[in-house]
Order: sequence, then C-alpha cells, then structure tokens
Amino acid sequence: MGAMTAAGAGKCETAAEEKPLKYIVQNLERAYGVPENRWAGSDPLDMLVSVILSQATSDTNSRRTFAELKRRYPTWDGVLRARESSVAAAIKAGGLANQKARVIKNLLKEIKARHGSLDLSFVAGMSNEDAARYLSQFRGIGPKTVACTLLFACGKEVFPLDTHIFRVLRRVGLVPAKCSDARAHEMLNRIVPAGKFYSFHVNLIRHGRKICRPREPLCGRCPIVEYCDYGQTRI
Repeated sequence: MGAMTAAGAGKCETAAEEKPLKYIVQNLERAYGVPENRWAGSDPLDMLVSVILSQATSDTNSRRTFAELKRRYPTWDGVLRARESSVAAAIKAGGLANQKARVIKNLLKEIKARHGSLDLSFVAGMSNEDAARYLSQFRGIGPKTVACTLLFACGKEVFPLDTHIFRVLRRVGLVPAKCSDARAHEMLNRIVPAGKFYSFHVNLIRHGRKICRPREPLCGRCPIVEYCDYGQTRI
C-alpha cells in the first residue's frame, strides 16, 4: 500500500461502503443529465497531451492551447523535433508552459525510444490495470492524467479524481480527508457502478462548480444532500 497504512486504507473502504453510491449517481443524473463521452475513440496520445495541458487552467484555455500546439506542430514527431522553448511558446496561454513543455517532450522521447513510433493506440486493447500501469511509467504522468486518458479516449471504466471531485466526495463522506490520491483512485475504480464512470465523473465536476463550491456551498439546492455528511450539518 505504499506510504498509506492498512488502517488508513480501511477507513477509505469503510467510508465508501457505507454510502448508497448508485443513488448518488442517479440523483446527479436527474439534476445534470447523462453526459455523452464525445471523446470516445479519440487518439490516446492526443488525449494524454491534452490532459497535461489542462492542468491548472480553464477548459477553454486548455482547448485553445491544444489547438495552437497542433496548429504549429501537426504531428507529434514535429513536437519531438522542436526545441523545448518553442513548444513552451506554443502553449504559454495555458500557464506553466515550461513545466508542461518539459513533460510533453520527455513523454514523446520515452514513447519513441520504447516503440520506435509515437503511437499509443494499443493501450485501448489492454486491460484497465495493464493500461494504467503502462501509462504510469512515464515521468510526470500521475493517476488523474492516466485515468482521464483511459476514460475519455479509450472508454475504459477508470475513474479520474480532480479538485472538484475530491471536495465533493470528502464532504459527502465517500473519501476521508487523509485518504491518499492513489488510494482514492483505486477505491473509486472498485465502487463506481458499471457503466457510470463517465457520467459520475462529469456530473461531480458540474456539481462541484455549481452547487458544492469551495466557499458558500448551496446545500439547500443540493440533489445529494440527504447522503452528504457535510450537508447534513448545515441544513
């Protein structure tokens, strides 16, 4: 279990098992709809880089930054051949440009070195566990980036956690405050209902932005307040 103790892991599992997750998913779908994964079947490498570019910026900036990178370098081989400073200049609108350019360049170098080509399409045919383990080997690629790539591009039942999702799940009581990111990802992968990984992920983000905000959450309007430990203390 790495740095996490067995006792800590047990607390994560107990918290999750005590919540009627299928009803939480259903209530969120009633409130926000059932989202469609418009990225399903897209190129895994495109998605992996897109997720890297989405870090610490808005969705709008992320999309613009990815589009600009592809405009300047239509192929990933072009990005690989470009200087790191040139890549950073292309993605500067998304913030943390130098850091992201370094991660992207290193990623492309490692893929090329391992496979001789810049192609990750084969991960779609791997098991969830093998695909996650493979992508996690690359420097700078964390659990969220891996999970987003596999869920969005490959349609795999892998659950990504972001800031909004962690906040909502901790308030609800599904994820204890001291549960590590890695353990939380592992736990959610086991308990999210089959076929609901994408819906639950997207609707939790919507909920975290609209209702379960960092400050002054609107608990009186919350569709899952009856299942929420935090909400019950405020109503």
